[in-house]
Amino acid sequence: MDYWSGEKFVAATGNSGKLAEIRALAGERGIEVLAQSKFAVPEVEEIASTFVENAILKAREAARYSGLPALADDSGLEVDFLRGAPGVRSARYAGSGATDQANNDKLLRAMEAVAEPRRGARFRCVMVFLRHPEDPSPLIGQGVWEGRILSQSRGSGGFGYDSVFWVPEMACSAAELSASDKNRFSHRGQALRAVFRQLLDGEPSSAD
Repeated sequence: MDYWSGEKFVAATGNSGKLAEIRALAGERGIEVLAQSKFAVPEVEEIASTFVENAILKAREAARYSGLPALADDSGLEVDFLRGAPGVRSARYAGSGATDQANNDKLLRAMEAVAEPRRGARFRCVMVFLRHPEDPSPLIGQGVWEGRILSQSRGSGGFGYDSVFWVPEMACSAAELSASDKNRFSHRGQALRAVFRQLLDGEPSSAD
């Protein structure tokens, strides 16, 4: 499948933490990742109800402004006790423009009286790669990272909900993982590797 033969793309994110994770994994494949800020890509309003639709919106805008292939992700935290919330609204859980701290504080309050067996949660990520804004066959990769919600924050690394997300296989919070370990386990690492397998290794997509 001769989908793409380039060596660089633009990452459709304004989140420095996400950009660093994408660059680290892309670098292992010899790919240069450019920030969308280099092309003055405007912030996209995430108006869709699903991760994949929001990711496509962001990738399309970045490809349009940069003239390059674009990769975008949409991801979020799904908490079982909250029936999958905050989900696609994870970045805006405590309101438009909310900080990570505000979102975490609201989540901890919502889970304050919830017993251990009911604190299951997962990070979910959908990655989309477009060759150009009107690409009719985007590549899509997905990743899921299972864990649970802590009763208080732990660790100072990462971003988003990392400090309240317990990783059972490593017996620590996501914020206590090294960058390399986080990329190995995380939902974003899983999704990006799934895109690269299609993009670079010729693995068929789910639509093939």
